[in-house]
Amino acid sequence: MSALKIEKGSSSHSAYDLRDPNADIVERHTLAVLVENEPGVLARVIGLFSGRGFNIESLTVAEVDHTGHRSRITVVTSGTPAIIEQIKAQLGRIVVVHEVHDLTVEGPSVERELGLFKVSGTGEQRIEALRLAEIFRANVVDSTLTSFIFEITGAPDKIDAFADLMRPLGLNEVARTGVAALSRGET
Repeated sequence: MSALKIEKGSSSHSAYDLRDPNADIVERHTLAVLVENEPGVLARVIGLFSGRGFNIESLTVAEVDHTGHRSRITVVTSGTPAIIEQIKAQLGRIVVVHEVHDLTVEGPSVERELGLFKVSGTGEQRIEALRLAEIFRANVVDSTLTSFIFEITGAPDKIDAFADLMRPLGLNEVARTGVAALSRGET
């Protein structure tokens, strides 16, 4: 704690960025990158990460402006504040990149993840799986006599909790999409 009783690394609810750019704390950041929607752009953006040894924890891409031919790449990555600033600066230098937003520090944002879970079981296991799915508001998107496929959306922690509870009930396969995030409030 500093003399102002501000935790190291915190920056929320302040007009000033109080993070130490030279800190050794590894932080998780969600970056939203607005790019031209043309072939090879995703490869260039991802190449920036792999070429410098930065890890991508999650990646989603979607077209956001059909007439303007623009897409949005949402990347979740981790690093020290200096590395995150380096990533943002290097992304901003790519010609086809229009904007780079760090949703982690720009204010409140909404993050959602999609998961598909295949759960196999019989008798009581099936009943319990359906009961848990109802609690987590997961939808049954496919059903056979021996398995269910559930679709669930929510915060990554919710998806993890659902997976943990389904494992003893016969969780076979998991498919998870990257994090989709939007900043809250008006722009």
